[in-house]
Amino acid sequence: MDEYKDKILGVCNESSKDTLMETLDIEYVDLGKDFLVGKMPVTPKVHQPDGVLHGGAMVALAESVGSMASYIFLDAQKFFVRGIEIAANHVKSVKSGEVFAKATLLHKGRTTQLWDIKITDGDGHLVSVCKLTTIALPKK
Repeated sequence: MDEYKDKILGVCNESSKDTLMETLDIEYVDLGKDFLVGKMPVTPKVHQPDGVLHGGAMVALAESVGSMASYIFLDAQKFFVRGIEIAANHVKSVKSGEVFAKATLLHKGRTTQLWDIKITDGDGHLVSVCKLTTIALPKK
């Protein structure tokens, strides 16, 4: 299983080249039966003017991890995955270190998927809770 998991994570990380995920230094680091984890460093490049992690960067992390999870758990040969709605509640500020987003599948329908995404700091404290809805569109 570890070899399979490492291969999938490698493909996910390779697909981030020349994208927003690369710009934000998002890396996919863990994978399970119904979840994907990504991490992002908290540096001045993702701060808001007062020196804490920008909420928009957290939402970008959440959508990136949730959308990649949809891609993994669907037949990517047959479908495009797009995020269609995201909601976020930020509960804690972070100034430095790393944050981790864990996207867990709540509902896998034929067309839409619902993801619960919890963002935590390096000590495991909850930073943000996000809900992402993705849609699978058939490739033509």
